[in-house]
Amino acid sequence: MTDLPHTALRGTLHALWLGSLVVPLIAVLREPSALRWLGVLGLLVLAAAYVAGLRNGKFWIFGVATLVSIPLVAPVGPAQLHSWAWVGGAAAGFAPLLLTGVWRWLTALGAVVLTGVVGFFVNGDELVHLLIASAVGSTIVAMGGLPLWFAELLEQARAGREARAALAVSEERLRFARDVHDLLGHRLTVIALKAELAGRLAAADPERSAAEAFEAQRLASSALGEVRDAVNGYRAVDLPEQLEAVRTVLREAGIRCTVPEVAPTGADATQLALALREACTNVLRHSRATWCMIDLAEQDGEVWMTVTNDGVDTGTPVREGNGLRGMAERLAAVGGRVSSERSAGTFTLRVVVPA
Repeated sequence: MTDLPHTALRGTLHALWLGSLVVPLIAVLREPSALRWLGVLGLLVLAAAYVAGLRNGKFWIFGVATLVSIPLVAPVGPAQLHSWAWVGGAAAGFAPLLLTGVWRWLTALGAVVLTGVVGFFVNGDELVHLLIASAVGSTIVAMGGLPLWFAELLEQARAGREARAALAVSEERLRFARDVHDLLGHRLTVIALKAELAGRLAAADPERSAAEAFEAQRLASSALGEVRDAVNGYRAVDLPEQLEAVRTVLREAGIRCTVPEVAPTGADATQLALALREACTNVLRHSRATWCMIDLAEQDGEVWMTVTNDGVDTGTPVREGNGLRGMAERLAAVGGRVSSERSAGTFTLRVVVPA
């Protein structure tokens, strides 16, 4: 959790915690007697427990420090400031954020009730203590819990996008492997049998052995031609259909996507469709985009396709992955080229092929 949203969320939680100690600190400092130093000690214990609990994940330290602070902080300060009510409210607010399951709510409720009990024994004003603890706890939950919940939802959405992209790639690989197996499985078995038969007949019946060898060679040539046809069919991707598929996939992933209404056809369109498929996979797997814009233009005997999105991480250098490297090599073979650019929080992939 080193990205900006989580850093800001942690900063908000720390600010809420420090804010809940402002009134108790003012109260203990306004204590005219030497008890003020006991109050300061109680607040220091709370602060140290908060740091230790977050660092080690042992939140029971925070609970113990809260109980220890009662005799140190509650009796200190002017009665109208209700010093420990703010500490109890902070405990009630942070319990749902730090704990899990039903214990988070039972602990929060227990902290509020405990605050009322402390108020009753300190100055007989348990109602005000309950109100302060409830208000402070609710404020912390609202300001810290809701952003935390939204951050978790965004993380789950991103994991879902990556899973869908990986599943799509796996399904495509399985489909191609199944097609190749269906084409070659039977042919290779027959070729192997005929080659074995030709070897056995080489000495006893050279004429038949040659016929079997010729038949094996014919079957191999035929199988090779079928594989080439299958590969060409696999590579021949329809650009308009791919544009619509990309728009649908990105929108289902929560990314606004705009595509051109008219797309070219032909060999150049196939290369653009393959590049578009790779670009869509990169948007899903390697970015946090909220929008993606796809443009097509033809000029000077070339077709230009640009794919722009706002999911670039400005703190991470751009690295060329295997997908982009393979795309560049494939386009170079047909006289095309690919380039990428990052600026102002956006990432642009530009693909150019001969018209």
